[in-house]
Amino acid sequence: MMPFGGMAARLQRDRLRAEGLGQHSNAIKYLNQDYEALKQQCIESGTLFRDPQFPAGPSALGFKELGPHSSKTRGVEWKRPSELVDDPQFIVGGATRTDICQGALGDCWLLAAIGSLTLNEELLHRVVPHGQSFQEDYAGIFHFQIWQFGEWVDVVVDDQLPTKDGELLFVHSAECTEFWSALLEKAYAKLNGCYESLSGGSTTEGFEDFTGGVAEMYDLKRPPRNMGHIIRKALERGSLLGCSIDITSAFDMEAVTFKKLVKGHAYSVTAFRDVNYRGQQEQLIRIRNPWGQVEWTGAWSDGSSEWNNIDPDEREELQLKMEDGEFWMSFRDFMREFSRLEICNLTPDALTKDELSRWHTQVFEGTWRRGSTAGGCRNHPATFWINPQFKIKLLEEDDDPGDDEVACSFLVALMQKHRRRERRVGGDMHTIGFAVYEAQGMQNVHLKKDFFLRNQSRARSETFINLREVSNQIRLPPGEYIIVPSTFEPHKEADFVLRVFTEKQSDTAELDEEISADLADEEEITEDDIEDSFKNMFQQLAGEDMEISVFELRTILNRVISRHKDLKTDGFSLDSCRNMVNLMDKDGSARLGLVEFQILWNKIRSWLTIFRQYDLDKSGTMSSYEMRMALESAGFKLNNKLHQVVVARYADNDMGVDFDNFVCCLLKLETMFRFFRSMDPEGTGTAVMNLSEWLLLTMCG
Repeated sequence: MMPFGGMAARLQRDRLRAEGLGQHSNAIKYLNQDYEALKQQCIESGTLFRDPQFPAGPSALGFKELGPHSSKTRGVEWKRPSELVDDPQFIVGGATRTDICQGALGDCWLLAAIGSLTLNEELLHRVVPHGQSFQEDYAGIFHFQIWQFGEWVDVVVDDQLPTKDGELLFVHSAECTEFWSALLEKAYAKLNGCYESLSGGSTTEGFEDFTGGVAEMYDLKRPPRNMGHIIRKALERGSLLGCSIDITSAFDMEAVTFKKLVKGHAYSVTAFRDVNYRGQQEQLIRIRNPWGQVEWTGAWSDGSSEWNNIDPDEREELQLKMEDGEFWMSFRDFMREFSRLEICNLTPDALTKDELSRWHTQVFEGTWRRGSTAGGCRNHPATFWINPQFKIKLLEEDDDPGDDEVACSFLVALMQKHRRRERRVGGDMHTIGFAVYEAQGMQNVHLKKDFFLRNQSRARSETFINLREVSNQIRLPPGEYIIVPSTFEPHKEADFVLRVFTEKQSDTAELDEEISADLADEEEITEDDIEDSFKNMFQQLAGEDMEISVFELRTILNRVISRHKDLKTDGFSLDSCRNMVNLMDKDGSARLGLVEFQILWNKIRSWLTIFRQYDLDKSGTMSSYEMRMALESAGFKLNNKLHQVVVARYADNDMGVDFDNFVCCLLKLETMFRFFRSMDPEGTGTAVMNLSEWLLLTMCG
C-alpha cells in the first residue's frame, strides 16, 4: 500500500499540476535539482559540479552488457570535455545532424530522433536551452528539458562523460570539440536509470520525448494509398520522421544489405522532392543514417548515373546541403526497401488533410494494479472489466470525412510509464493495447463484467505489442464510447498515460464510482432485545465482568469460524480483533459489552451471507475481483484508487481474501464512513477535524 507520505506527495503534485506545473514554461525540476541554484553554488565555491543523483561510475553505465564485469566497460574513464580537447564547445555553428554519431550503445533510435530535431531550431532549443557554454560562467553543469509521460521535466547533468582510450564511448559529434549531443544523451540516460537502459527502442519514443507530440507508425508493406502525400505534408509541418528495415532473426540485427542499408537500424527522413528525370516526374526521398556513414549505393545514391539526367541547377540544389551519412533514393525504392515509418506530429496535426488543423487533446493518468485494476485483455472476461475505463463523447462529425460516411476522427495513444528503468531488475515493456466500446446513454460509472460479455468492441488497437506506446486513428459515428486500456495478460502492474486527440471538440472523462456507502441506521438494541440463549453464551465467554476483551473475542470468533468447513481461513488475528474492539467500542473501555457484541455478531452473520454469495467458485476464499462486487453488495461503492488500497491491505499474495480479512475490511469501511458523516452532518462532502480528533481516528483504526 502507498505509504501516507507518498500519498500526500502525490496529492500535492496533483494540485501543482492543476496550476500549470509540468508545462514546458514551468517544467518540473527532476529529482528536485534546480539548475540555476546548483550552478550558482558551484560558481561561488569555485568548484565544478558533480551530480550526486547520477554519479559518474559503473552504475550509470549499466547492469548487464555494460555492467561492472563486462569487457565493454573495462578501461572506461569519466572525463570532462576540457580533459579531452583544448577548447571544448557546447554547439559549433548551430546544431546539425552531423553532431550525432553513434558510439558503443544500441540507441540509434534515440539518435535518429535527435537528428530530426536539429532540422527545427525552435524545437531543438525547447530541449537544449540557450545560454549554455564551456566558457561563460562554466561550472561543469548543464541542463535539458525532456517530455516524460504528459509533463516536461528539467534534467541537470554534470559534464563527466564516459571515455575509452581518450575518446567518447557513446554518442559524439563529427566535430570533436562539440559536446551538446553527448550531454543530451547523458540527461536521457539519467532519466531512464543508466546508459544501458537506452539500448533498443523505437524512434517514436525519442520523437515524443523531445516534442510532447504524438507518434504514429506505418507498415510500409501495407501502406495507405497516399503514403507519399502523408510524408510530404508531415515534413512541410516540421513533423519528425524515422524509418527502419525489419529483421527476421537476431542474425539480421544491423546486417548490411547488398545496397548498403542496415537492417534493424533507425534512420531519419529529412526531405521529399519531385525532380524532372528523363521527361517524367520522379519522387525522391532523403534519408540519414545516424552512424554518419554506410550509405545507400542504389539509384540516386552519391555519384550514381541518375544525377546526370536532371537539370544541373536542380542537382546542385539537392546535393548542396548533403551531410555525411545522408543520401537520396527514389520513393519507389524506399517503399520497397524499408519496412516501417514513424511520424511524430508536433501539434499534432491530421496527417491526411491538406490544411493544418489542431487536435483537441485530453490526457489521463492511470494505473494497472494486480488484484484491483490489472484485468488483462478481452481474452480474460472474468477480469477485463476491472481495467480503468474512459468515456469519450463525440459531438460533431468531421468537416471533411473524405467519403459519404458521417464519422468523427480521433486518435488514441496509450503509453506505459517508466518501463526502461525496470530493466535493471529484470523488467521490460509490457504488451499493451486498448479496446473501444459503444456506450450510448450509459451512466458515468465503472462498467461491470456483464456489459463486456454482451457487447462487442467497435474499434481497438491494431495489435497488442510490447512497445512503450500504441496509437491508432479511429473513425466512428457521433456518439458515446468507452476506451478500455489494458495489458495483454492480467496481473501486470504499470502506470500509464492515455492521450485522446479528437478532431472536433469532445467530452472525455474517466469512468469511476462515486464514493458512497448505503448504511443502515445503527441498530438501536437494548439488553432486553437480546435472546436469552445469546446472553447465556455471552456470559459463559465473558465471565463475571460481562465484557469481552480482545483475547476473548479472538477465541470466540475462531471457535465459531472453525465450524464452517466451507471457509478457508487462518483465523482472526489478534490485530484484527483489536481493530474490531476499537471500532465497535462505544464507551472507550477497550472491551465489548453484551449489546456491542450483539451488534458485531449481527454484522458478521450478514457479511458471511455476502461472502458465500460472491465466493463464486466456492473455494472458501474470495478473489480480489469477487471482493469488489461483494463490497458493492454490502453497500460500499469505492473508486479505483480505494480498491487498490483495499487489495493491498486485505488480499494475500495470491490475490485471495479470506473471511476474517473480509470482515475487517467491511468493519473498517463502515466505521470510517460513519465517523466522516458525524464530522459532516450537513452532507457537504468535506469534514473538518482538529489534530486530536485526527489522531484518535487514525490511531484507533
